[in-house]
Amino acid sequence: MGEALVRWWPVVAVLALLGLAAGVWRASAAAREHAARARRLSVLRFSLAELDAMDDRQFEFALRDLLIRDGWSARQVGQQGDQAADVIADHPAYGRLVVQAKHTKVGAKVGSQVMYQVKGTAGPAHRANAATVVTNGGFTRDAREWGERHAVGWMDRERLCSWAERGVPLHQILRLPALTRRRFPGAARRPQFAAPYEQTASVGRTDGVR
Repeated sequence: MGEALVRWWPVVAVLALLGLAAGVWRASAAAREHAARARRLSVLRFSLAELDAMDDRQFEFALRDLLIRDGWSARQVGQQGDQAADVIADHPAYGRLVVQAKHTKVGAKVGSQVMYQVKGTAGPAHRANAATVVTNGGFTRDAREWGERHAVGWMDRERLCSWAERGVPLHQILRLPALTRRRFPGAARRPQFAAPYEQTASVGRTDGVR
């Protein structure tokens, strides 16, 4: 063993240095993410209790504002005939996202029919790269499984808490792919993006959303 170490010590030294560098990189990345999350929470944060107390329209605006906080260019579009889109958001890295908001009673569950509707309109009607359904309640098992199979994201009460209250960005929770892949037929190749949030909205909660 001693002879082997003497013979191969350069290799051992290099491996040790690589391991040390990897550890330093991971620690640095974790520190950067912690700082970024703290910045996001300083801009906007909603508790589940606040979200539960909102009406449907306030909930849609809250989701819009959370997306803006995370660096998306987002607008609330929900109204009669909205073709399963309450919020539409654009991002230079992730493309266009369609959000269907389902504000409901705590304990209520969203079924598969909502997932079918979002899937059917996200690409053809809104030229989206991705879509998700967000609720302050839950989802049936069939709805979650169907969404996983057909690339429709779902955000239940637990995930919503991570996003709105703990500051984890939506793209991490949903594991959104980069623009190199398209999730929906007809998705726009290169959406036109608005200016960054810092230039388009004041810090805080807007449109009557607290």
